[in-house]
Amino acid sequence: MAAAVVEITHVKEFSAAHRLTSAHLSERENRELYGPCYRDHGHNYVVEVTVRGRVDARTGMVMDLNRLSVLMDERLIQKVDHLHLNHDVPFLAGTITTAENVAIAFWRELEPALRAFKGCKLHRIRLHESRANLVDYYGPSRA
Repeated sequence: MAAAVVEITHVKEFSAAHRLTSAHLSERENRELYGPCYRDHGHNYVVEVTVRGRVDARTGMVMDLNRLSVLMDERLIQKVDHLHLNHDVPFLAGTITTAENVAIAFWRELEPALRAFKGCKLHRIRLHESRANLVDYYGPSRA
């Protein structure tokens, strides 16, 4: 019988400041488009990373969730927690730090490290910017 395909998810929290502004827009256009988000402000974010794969018959796992936790800390959380996303995070340099763009950047940071784990792939990055607002990103091939 073929191994079952399962999705596993690990969740982390971080706090960060940012400011929504586009170099392609004038100051007036930025203020009108982004409203209060045009000024520096912060969020208590929640990031969920979902990995999909077959359950390994030897281990009973798609991937060790403890290892996923460590990768998330190393590749994401340590690089963004209690920092200003626009100024302090090199992998976000030049990015409009919307939740959509941050989720895409998180994928780019984490996906290469997950390639080393045979039989599983990064499936989704879910980023909660607030209790009411979240984004899901499923990678470049599903766009």
